[in-house]
Amino acid sequence: MIDIIGGLRRAVTFERKEDRPAPPAKEARRRQPNLFEAAAVFVAASATEDQARAEEASGWVSPEALSFGVSELACRAVVALARERGESPQDVARALLGLPVDRAVPVVEHRS
Repeated sequence: MIDIIGGLRRAVTFERKEDRPAPPAKEARRRQPNLFEAAAVFVAASATEDQARAEEASGWVSPEALSFGVSELACRAVVALARERGESPQDVARALLGLPVDRAVPVVEHRS
């Protein structure tokens, strides 16, 4: 009985494989870059003034997705630098932008 079921399974599986379309060629299966990859390439290209590469990366995702990815990358970079330097993220962000690090600047809290 088990031999019959196994034989049927092989026959059905074989027939199904014949009906399936061939998998796409390796070139056609290339993975589409996600928004974080696009942001990383875009920011790195911008930092090295590689306009062609920045334009290429900006075409991988929508402008909104690229903006979100760049913002997320900036946040992560500031937090990592702040930890490395033992400073606050606000001080690091201001220093990176060439702004004076003013401890008297109030932190605005949002009320709900």
